Amino acid sequence: MAKEQLSEILSALMAQEKANRTYTDQSCHDAMAIRRHAGDQADQVWRPSFSKDIDRILYSPYYNRYTDKTQVFSLTKNDDITRRSLHVQLVSRIARTIGRALNLNLDLIEAIALGHDIGHTPFAHCGEVYLNELYNSHTGRFFNHNIHSARVLDKIFPLNLTLQTLSGIAGHNGEIELAEYHPVPMDSFEEFEAELEKAYTIPGYANKIQPNTLEGNVVRISDIIAYLGKDRQDAASIQMVDDRQFSDSIIGSVNSEIINNLVVNIIENSYGHPYIKLDEEHFKAVQSYKKENYAMIYANEPGRVILNRVVKPMMQEIYEQLLDDLIQDKQNSPILLHHVDYVNQTRYPREIRYGKGEPNGIVVDYIASMTDDYLIDLHRYLFPNSNYYVEYTGYFNDLYEQRNRLSGQLTMDAPV
Repeated sequence: MAKEQLSEILSALMAQEKANRTYTDQSCHDAMAIRRHAGDQADQVWRPSFSKDIDRILYSPYYNRYTDKTQVFSLTKNDDITRRSLHVQLVSRIARTIGRALNLNLDLIEAIALGHDIGHTPFAHCGEVYLNELYNSHTGRFFNHNIHSARVLDKIFPLNLTLQTLSGIAGHNGEIELAEYHPVPMDSFEEFEAELEKAYTIPGYANKIQPNTLEGNVVRISDIIAYLGKDRQDAASIQMVDDRQFSDSIIGSVNSEIINNLVVNIIENSYGHPYIKLDEEHFKAVQSYKKENYAMIYANEPGRVILNRVVKPMMQEIYEQLLDDLIQDKQNSPILLHHVDYVNQTRYPREIRYGKGEPNGIVVDYIASMTDDYLIDLHRYLFPNSNYYVEYTGYFNDLYEQRNRLSGQLTMDAPV
């Protein structure tokens, strides 16, 4: 499949309007930024509002933890597959490319993209499912990573980010694809809080929250574009599938084609309009590829069996132990030493000291913040005699297998 290109008519129009500055401006300007605390340092020419959000996210305490959080493939040692740290950068890059073409605010796009998964659990969506089940069984409330990402950057660490950035993060859910994305107006933090509370209490509501800017909608669709072909590429790199098994349609078969063709189609169908859109053929291809990815990759991901059999009960044991530690106020517990104290030591202005809230919420905050390796190490610390054991697929497993097969063959062929 050849890479698509913008039509000559649109290319010429974009060049002319950019040169003459006559394009329709539908971006969210920095002057429109809404902060919870308006008395924050005045914005300056060299550091406008949404640029400030980027800095605050990048330097926030949990940003480093992206590095050791699974994107898709857990328990696999392989430097060439995507971790969550790379994923958010890919989303940012794709979204900024679209945003530049559509004359949108690139700082706002970058802030949303870099922060959108900061509340994600260890062990990817399996970890999210496990934590949601535990939280819901104890409280009747729901855990969703997109909502928790907003909580991390607004409540756990009160960074005083703009409403536009937080709305884009809470409304980014890349699991739900749309043919056409429209911003949903939201002008106050009171409205924002009400939407988040619905996500905690109404099943599936977290998937319905929409960003309040075109920039947020660009990030939302870019989240899908970033993983659609990259997950296929990663699956092939660990020899889980042969990449020739995947479909080849109008959007292409390899990651670079998929990204290019979807980006081009979005620009072609969205330029000058108050929405972000794919045409019907490209949208159906996205839906088809997502279904194919679920069938060929996610449902059969090599680590899933171990995750369900080992990591799920490990997380449950950790949850129950930490909850009891909080209720009993055990001062030497990791949840106090590594989490509550750590959060309170960060230099952000707080009206109320963190850790005084409902204990299940604090346990959820802690577990969601963990990296994959941290959760495994914490379980080993809390339950040193446990029979649960996690073994990673190493770099040289295939060579070990080849050597063992060769050794067995030589033994069988040896003279008696």
